[in-house]
Amino acid sequence: MDKYLLGIDIGTSACKVAIFNKQGDVIASLSGDYRVYYPHPGYAEQNPDEWWEVICRTVKDTIAKANIHSKDIAGVGIDGQSWSAIAIDKDGNVLSNTPIWMDTRADSICTRLNREIGEKAIFDLTGNSLQASYTTGKIIWYRDNRPEIYDRIYKILQSNSFIVYRLTGIASQDKSQGYGLHCFDMHKARWNKEMCSRLGIPIDFLPEIYDCHEIVGHVTEEAARLTGLAEGTPVVAGGLDAACGTLGAGVINPNETQEQGGQAGGMSVCLDQYIADPRLILSFHVVPGRWLLQGGTTGGGGVMRWLEQEFGDYEREEAKRIGKSSMMLLDEQAAKVMPGSDGLIFLPYMAGERSPIWDVNAKGVYYGLDFTKTKGHFIRAALEGVAFSLKHNLEIAKEAGVEVGELRAMGGAANSRLWTQIKADITGKPIVVPASDTATTLGAAILAGVGVGLYKDFEEAVRLTVKVKRHHKPNMDNHQLYKQNYMTYIKLYENLKDIMSSEANH
Repeated sequence: MDKYLLGIDIGTSACKVAIFNKQGDVIASLSGDYRVYYPHPGYAEQNPDEWWEVICRTVKDTIAKANIHSKDIAGVGIDGQSWSAIAIDKDGNVLSNTPIWMDTRADSICTRLNREIGEKAIFDLTGNSLQASYTTGKIIWYRDNRPEIYDRIYKILQSNSFIVYRLTGIASQDKSQGYGLHCFDMHKARWNKEMCSRLGIPIDFLPEIYDCHEIVGHVTEEAARLTGLAEGTPVVAGGLDAACGTLGAGVINPNETQEQGGQAGGMSVCLDQYIADPRLILSFHVVPGRWLLQGGTTGGGGVMRWLEQEFGDYEREEAKRIGKSSMMLLDEQAAKVMPGSDGLIFLPYMAGERSPIWDVNAKGVYYGLDFTKTKGHFIRAALEGVAFSLKHNLEIAKEAGVEVGELRAMGGAANSRLWTQIKADITGKPIVVPASDTATTLGAAILAGVGVGLYKDFEEAVRLTVKVKRHHKPNMDNHQLYKQNYMTYIKLYENLKDIMSSEANH
């Protein structure tokens, strides 16, 4: 009898659920939306209970769509967005909305901790600079601003571990998400008690650490009733969405690199040794014995989602009429504009920026407007701006001693042939595209497959499941043309950052 694997992806704007066979073919997939709340400047929150409600409904519907018996699902893997701080009490109740990766409310707290403890001491232990986006400062923010929540905290969970908890009743922390807390030893993959104390984070808040493919527990009777899964189905710890997407794109060997095109952008370079740079992000890969040196930006596929929502009324109506997607119609307009967008340049800092500039006050900017610019120029410049942010991170990785060759693209943005080619041209790197929409859920499912023994190891899993669909070679004439725009892109931020900071502090 065939056995299947279920992957659940907790994204920023939606959850995706997919059922795969052993060969990595999608048997059925569905997604469900939920909200991001922005109650104050610098805040970005979500309600984990809303994730759970949408996941329960979507899992049940996906099983029905697949027309399989739930007992034929051999295991469940879950990936999720980074840097949540989900506070639960002893009964598993969510105590408040969680700040998500875009939330920078803890900026002043992180500034103080860096001063008191020392930036170098924190970085040497964790391989990451302490920034407001991470989980660390958000826990201290609860203590300083919401004591009625803080005093009731039993555990702090990440997005994927929260769903694991709801499915199994067991609190866990996977290795790949440990980097969000600056009391996590990135050398030894364990909590550091001394740094917990110095940061002011009770170690009791932190769950037991699991390998990402390790079985944490099994689906409970209550979770089975709500999701349609079979009671007793194994659930593995899962991992960071970018890391699972990296696995789902086939990146498991040193210096192989994933290019990310989800809500956020960036890249993940697979390493077999510890290499850290404070301008970048270092996490464990979901594959044992591997690290990921990452560039994580706020402007990825979310930039085009914003453009479509705010300026795509015509495209949405036209898409209904002719049976195309509104995103494809926006792409077609951008394709009519020459590379370089006739000097129009976009800074994609739509929620501050993470690596490599780490500036919570950074703002999105269009530069180079005149009466000749069209809607197509705005769209193409946005696509190019996100590609410039990718190039910026790749250049910092090179400075850190990590040379990248081919990129393996994943995420919804990889569906755009134009955007993928722009990224190839700007970076000068060849790009291959596996199954772009399902790489992340596939990675989560592979973790379950390895965990339950459906695959003997990660090499077999990737060989069986990851299939390249497209190749993009960089146009080196365009690459030379883009060099000037990239230099202007870098200079724009350098010249505007003081203004951005002063405006934010008024």
